[in-house]
Amino acid sequence: MAFPKQQQRPPGIQAAMDPIPDCGEQSYRGSGRLTGKRAIITGGDSGIGRAVAIAYAREGADVVISYLNEDADANEVAHYVEREGRKCVLMPGDLSQPEFCREIIDKAVEELGGIDILVNNAAYQMTHTDLEEISDDEWDYTFQVNIGAFFRLVKAALPHLRPGASIIGSSSVNSDMPSPTLAPYAATKSAIANFAASLAQLLGERGIRVNSVAPGPIWTPLIPATMPEEKVANFGSDTPLGRAGQPVEVAPVYVLLASDEASYITGARIAVTGGRPIL
Repeated sequence: MAFPKQQQRPPGIQAAMDPIPDCGEQSYRGSGRLTGKRAIITGGDSGIGRAVAIAYAREGADVVISYLNEDADANEVAHYVEREGRKCVLMPGDLSQPEFCREIIDKAVEELGGIDILVNNAAYQMTHTDLEEISDDEWDYTFQVNIGAFFRLVKAALPHLRPGASIIGSSSVNSDMPSPTLAPYAATKSAIANFAASLAQLLGERGIRVNSVAPGPIWTPLIPATMPEEKVANFGSDTPLGRAGQPVEVAPVYVLLASDEASYITGARIAVTGGRPIL
């Protein structure tokens, strides 16, 4: 399926996309798999994070969602979460700032009474055809948001995580099939997969599970906000399924990994790629 040519300013607004991504607003049906759990989801205002927040609420969890500055998108997510009778705490801020990462954890403990699930999902990317186009500041910012925040969030959350807790990192098919035009982003996604695998071994004795999800081409605001119009128009058409995925098609994996049904799944990287293999 071809998308209309379109571009936005980073990080992008979901409501301005054509078509608007399906994050499960009308279709996701919960079955109580996360009843009573308390979750943090970074980048929870749009795209995959939005779909995960809606799914978690419909599965019975309260959520804290962090986002950069897209208040309209975040308020919509809060509406869907609260409509399920669950609590939604909004945390706008910049994940490249270490103190903000710690504030998210403190706020979750204060507002929800604890943490059972930590989803490190927010990410920054930008397309470049030449290495010389990538500034030092952009390189550093990409690493701070994508992998630095993951480290800081986990470190701050550990005193509050109990046996049975679940940590999930959003990796990517780029973790071992790196796009040359997304070099900084691809490098961080590989780091996320490896960090999650390390954490699974470090935290296993505490009963804390750690996994990562490797999405392929998923239709989110990051796409029109960071890719040329020509790539947007053909986004996902080169997968075996011949199309991009929708955020709602990724969310069930995050539900599984957060649930008690995944009690023996840790150190895994699960592909949701439309058929593109990962090693």
